[in-house]
Amino acid sequence: MRYLVWVLRLLVFVIVLLFALKNTEPVDVHFFANYMITDVPLVVVMLTALIVGLFIGVLLMVLAILRKRREVAKLKQEIVRLERQQRQPIVAERNEVADVVTPL
Repeated sequence: MRYLVWVLRLLVFVIVLLFALKNTEPVDVHFFANYMITDVPLVVVMLTALIVGLFIGVLLMVLAILRKRREVAKLKQEIVRLERQQRQPIVAERNEVADVVTPL
């Protein structure tokens, strides 16, 4: 199984390398307010867009994970509170029963 994973990694690397070698022609990158960078290799522009997209995706994923962790912590606190609340009436009922039985 490990060998299969390494073969797949090598295959992906070769495909990405061939893609990069085929996309080396220079392009102009236009930004807002008529700002422009000239003669940037196309592969650099594409890899930069990929990296920025990955960063944004990971950031959104981390924010969602933190939100879920906060929700889990609140629910755990709620469980503890409800368990304590459930135990208290049982103890009170036992004391009342004991008070009633003791005078007999």
